[in-house]
Amino acid sequence: MSAPLHTHDIPGGAAWSVGLRAGRALTLTTTGDGANVSTLVFAADRLDRMNLPDTLKAQMTARILPPVVLMSDRGQALASVVDSSVDWHDALCGFTGPRDLERFSPTDYQHDRNSWQRSARDLFLVELAKYGMGEADLHGTVNFFSRVTSTDDTRCSLTFRPSSSVTGDHVTLRAEQDLLILLATTPHPLDPATVYAPAGVRADVAAVDPWDAMDPSVLFRPESARALEQTRKVFL
Repeated sequence: MSAPLHTHDIPGGAAWSVGLRAGRALTLTTTGDGANVSTLVFAADRLDRMNLPDTLKAQMTARILPPVVLMSDRGQALASVVDSSVDWHDALCGFTGPRDLERFSPTDYQHDRNSWQRSARDLFLVELAKYGMGEADLHGTVNFFSRVTSTDDTRCSLTFRPSSSVTGDHVTLRAEQDLLILLATTPHPLDPATVYAPAGVRADVAAVDPWDAMDPSVLFRPESARALEQTRKVFL
């Protein structure tokens, strides 16, 4: 992977969106402990988007980690996870909404200005509006740097694991087609913290070699290889 072509710092409690070309890698690096980055992924033409149930089911996993391929509604490969310093990124719990912020102190823009506490849902809707999109375009998110575990009860409840990441942890996605990616650095919806203090991340975009026959994502599972090949056939 080459030197970064672009770097952007995303503070905690903020959102950012980027059009990522095929053959580019997006690396997220935490700038504080306990970061969470809720992430939406769309094909650049907006006709396809990330489908996490299919991604997890097809690749026999309950977490996101290298060399998992993020698959779309149409079974195409959107991006491959090519590197990560942590071995678990949550893909089960979704993103925060306004009700998830009720455990924090009251907040509004009039009093708090740029320190206004917002949910991932609210931030995503603002970013989506920039592209003529809206509520109907929300979908399941990968929560990078967050981990949940199941509890031994009759409901198999999910429990948030605090301190799943520390400053300097990273994850890298390789775009397999042109993408639109939305990121929100808000708390995980199951995070029990009572103080709103989400960590930020640095986003680096760099050129990267395309996959080949010996790529870990190709060798991971037949379904992973099939999704990558399907994308190559569609985008000749």
